[in-house]
Amino acid sequence: MIAFRLREDNKAAAFRFLDALTHCVRAVSLGFVRTLVDHPAQWTHSDIAPGDQRRMGITSGSLRLSIGIEEPEDLIADLDQALDAI
Repeated sequence: MIAFRLREDNKAAAFRFLDALTHCVRAVSLGFVRTLVDHPAQWTHSDIAPGDQRRMGITSGSLRLSIGIEEPEDLIADLDQALDAI
């Protein structure tokens, strides 16, 4: 599991990134054979007040990635092109 924050730290950038992914699956689970990506502010931690989320380090540009068993080159290419879409 990797947690990271986009340089453009906002919901619009996060969803442009998510929309551009082709191999990674949007999900709130922590593990699967496929690579999963989560937007904690909207999904797994949406019941937490925004101020509390920020204190926890969760921002609109925060994402979590749980790596699956796909070919590493495919995932790297997918992440690269999704980052370019921001």
